[in-house]
This record gives sequence, structure tokens and C-alpha cells, in this order.
Amino acid sequence: MRRRSVLPSHHDDADKGGGKAPQSRLCFLATLCVVFWVLIFYFHFSVLATDPDGPPVAVATQARIARHHDLPDHRVSNPAPSVASDPPPATATLPKDEQPSAVVQAPPKEYPFQRALRTAENASDPCGGRYIYVHQLPPRFNEDMLRECQRLSLWTNMCKFMSNDGLGPPLDNQDGVFSNTGWHATNQFAVDVIFGNRMKQYQCLTNDSSLAAAVFVPFYAGFDVARYLWGYNISMRDAASHDLVDWLRKRPEWDVMGGRDHFLVGGRIAWDFRRLTDEESDWGNKLLFMPAAKNMSMLVVESSPWSANDFAVPYPTYFHPAKDADVFAWQDRMRSLERPWLFSFAGAPRPGDPMSIRGKLIDQCRTSSFCKLLECDLGESKCHSPSAIMKMFQSSLFCLQPQGDSFTRRSAFDSMLAGCIPVFFHPGSAYVQYTWHLPKNYTRYSVFIPEAGVRNGNVSIEEILKSIHQDVVKQMREEVINLIPRVIYADPRSKLETLKDAFDVSVGAIINKVTQMRRDIISNSEDKDFVEENSWKYALLEEGQRTIGAHEWDPFFSKPKDKGADSTDSSAEAAKNSWKIERGGQS
Repeated sequence: MRRRSVLPSHHDDADKGGGKAPQSRLCFLATLCVVFWVLIFYFHFSVLATDPDGPPVAVATQARIARHHDLPDHRVSNPAPSVASDPPPATATLPKDEQPSAVVQAPPKEYPFQRALRTAENASDPCGGRYIYVHQLPPRFNEDMLRECQRLSLWTNMCKFMSNDGLGPPLDNQDGVFSNTGWHATNQFAVDVIFGNRMKQYQCLTNDSSLAAAVFVPFYAGFDVARYLWGYNISMRDAASHDLVDWLRKRPEWDVMGGRDHFLVGGRIAWDFRRLTDEESDWGNKLLFMPAAKNMSMLVVESSPWSANDFAVPYPTYFHPAKDADVFAWQDRMRSLERPWLFSFAGAPRPGDPMSIRGKLIDQCRTSSFCKLLECDLGESKCHSPSAIMKMFQSSLFCLQPQGDSFTRRSAFDSMLAGCIPVFFHPGSAYVQYTWHLPKNYTRYSVFIPEAGVRNGNVSIEEILKSIHQDVVKQMREEVINLIPRVIYADPRSKLETLKDAFDVSVGAIINKVTQMRRDIISNSEDKDFVEENSWKYALLEEGQRTIGAHEWDPFFSKPKDKGADSTDSSAEAAKNSWKIERGGQS
């Protein structure tokens, strides 16, 4: 008989007790259930949702990816957290080699002159944006020349003209033509020393070049070239200019802009500083052609219309007021004068120059009962007398101002000082020269008669001037009288209070030029298309204009080889003749 097994089988259990599971199986199932939910809660709270207040899991993960791509190469402290409203990226992640590189914006470039520009923003600083730094040059560049003043001219003892800070000896007023004070026998080429002495009185000088709106170089360039124009080789003529440039380039102030913020004065016409060749027979020195010097601005009494680094300032007149009241009194006197002559001319013909119209002007003046003439070639001492010249200008409505041996002549400023309306025959005599000091609308203060008509005999000056209405003449004369402060140099030993003289206007223009240049450098907006041969056109543009085009005066300046331009023969001859005029004092 077979024995039963001790342990029951599943079959047997299922058949017993109505299908109820034993207690051990229930405990096993309960344990599995608890473990499952523990794992779910652990994974949810400990791994996926570390921030219970944060965004949903998918959005938070995408935000972290976006922040990773937005970080620049350098570390950014405390980056702003992403929020749930940030849009998800178009794709989840990119392969590492396809990740977009971070764009790093370079900091704005700093320039050493920016401190000077910022001074203009200080409303409490009356000199903000107007500071001038003056180089302390060795005396051989200026004062030593004055100690040897007898060498400054082949024909004239310049020592007497260096008295009174460059104004020259006082003029007596026996004829009652001048004021009782402020009038001097000033040499027409004395701007170097007059300007230098006026700079010593400038109210916004600084010893800190980093504040300077411009840098002044007190080199007496005109006096330097005057010493060696006759009988000296080109090495001697160029020596001081080379030494000056070498000295400047070693200075830290030069490195700020390579000299583009520097300016100096040469009280002669530009052609004295523009020797084209190294031939011993050629005229002048090469200061304005030296590469370093071309970066600087040079103030001369006549500039080249085709060059960018020289600028015309007025010839000195005989009047150098010490205070505003002196100017106002003179202006009132010029307004009240009776002017019996319609027009006048003082000067000599140029028989050796077929292009000169001076002979024609003299002929027309001789035959007119409305013209006053001083013929300087006939030995009239009155042509060399400031009193006689000023008296004639004061008695005339219009004063004829043709070209001198070069484009310009001092007489134009003497006549304006007398309240006489200038009549020009070439735009190079004033209009493209003194654009800082005279209105660009030349019809406000002058009459323009193209010289070709006079040369051909087709123009009657008397008839043209008679045809101008009296009211227009009155307005023009008032404009000329109002311009008087801008075309004279005040006494360097004093200072005008409210008026700006030729010095003030020139310094202001230089500061504006340098300031605009600096701003253009910062904004990378310098005119890359500037054409130097058209410099005269740029000078006539209004504020904010930069584009030039065809101009009514193109025929006068389109041929640089013509009279007075950059040709060896004509420019040298003009400069030589202008130099000789120093003997007479009237061109």
C-alpha cells in the first residue's frame, strides 16, 4: 500500500477551504506593492523634481540647455533664471560639434583723447572742450629769432616791428584818421609773434595735455623761412623744420593723434613753405610737404586752395584794440563817415604779368570822376603811409581788391577796417581763403566781378557799382563794419571781453576741426573719399555737409598749373614778389 506525501500539492490546496490564499502569499504581494510605490515617489521627488516650486520637468530641462548655449566664453556671475513661460527651443539638443558658438561683443575701443572730449560735458567748467596745451619749445624755434631780428628781412629792419609784442611802433594821429590809442605800424608778416603772444593770454591754457582740445606749437615758421630765402641752400632753409618735426615726434603728446591735433602759425603765404623740388634755385622750404608736418594744421595769411593742411587767417591791420569799447567806438565812427568816392584803388600795375588786371583797373579809375586812385609805382610816398591809405578807404563806398602778386593782399583787410566794401575779381582773393572769418555768402559784404571781363575790356566797374541800390549798399557796409572785430588782432597785452577777434575765431575753428575729427574717429565715420585737390570746395560746405560737386568757381581752380598754384615757376615767382612788397607795405 503506497504512503501519502507529507506536503500538500497545489491541486490539493485549491480544492480546500473555498479558494482562500494562505497568509504567507498575501504578505509577499503587499511587500512588492509597497516597494513599487516607494521607488516611484523616490524617483519623482529626489531625481526629477528637486525644486517643488519649479517648472515642469520637461520645461526645466530645456531651460537649462538654453542657458548653457547662451553663456559667453567668459564666466557670467548670477545668470538670470529661466521661467516656465520661456519658449522651448526648436530642437532638444545638438551634437557637440554642431553647437552654436557664443558671440562675444568686444568692448568699445578707448582713445587717449576721450578725456579731453569729456571736459565739454562738464557744465561747471567754463573751459570745458576749449583747453589748449602749448609745447615748451627750445628757444631756437622762436625767441632766439627775435633776438636776431635784423636777419629776418633782406630789405627791412624788422626789429622795430617786433616792439610792443609784435605790433610795431605806435602810429601818431596828426591827421585825425585813427583813434587816439590802439594803432601801430604793424608789419603785414608779423602774425607769428602776434599770434604767439595772444596765445599767452588765452584763458583756457592747460599744463595737462590729456585735457587739451588742441596742441599749439609756438614755432615762428614765417620768421624762420624769411631768414634763409635769399642766398642759402635748401639744407639751411629746411634745417629748423626738420629739427622741429624730430623734436615733436619724440613727445608723448604727438602719439595721441600723430600730430593731427597740433597746429602752428606761419605769417606768410603758403607758397613760402611749399618748395616742390630739391633744386637750389627753387623757392622756399618744404615744411608743408614733410609727412609729419602734413598731419598738423598750419595757419598762414594765404593758403593753397588745393591743400588740406594749411588755413588762411587775416593779414594784420594797423588797429589792435585793448578793450571792447575801443572797437565799438571805431565801428560807430565808420558808420557816420561821409563817403564822397564811389570806389578807389591803391596799388601798382604788374606789367610783367599778362594775366594781371591791375593796369586795367588803374585805367578805369583814371578815366572815372567817381574813383580815387593812389598809383604806387609813381613814387607817391602816400602809398606807404598808413594814414593816407586809411583816409582814402574811409572816403570810399567800394575798394577795389584785385589779386596781389599771389591771390591775396593785406589791403583787403585795411579797407574793411575802414568800413569800405571790398570788390574782388578772383574767388581766391578772399572767398576760398578766409572761410573761418568771413561769411560764406560773399554777397553780404562784397562785390564780385570776374576778372576775365575786366581783362577783355567788356566790363565797366563804374557802371556795375552805380547799379547797386543804395539800400543794398547800406546793408553791405553795415555787414563789413560788423565784421571788423573778426578781422583784427587785439593787443596781445590785454584781452577783449565780449568780442572775438581774428585770434579767437582761428583758435575756435581749430578746436572745432580737431573735435570733429576725434568724434569721427570714435564713430568710424571719417571721410575716406576726401579729395585734397578739392579742399577749397570742402571749405565752402555748410555745417553738416560732406558731399561736394560741381561749383561755379571750378574754372578758377580747375587748372592747378595756373597763376599762383602748385607750379614751380608761378608759385615761386608769386612768393618772391610778395616778399619784395615788404619794403613798401602796400601791394
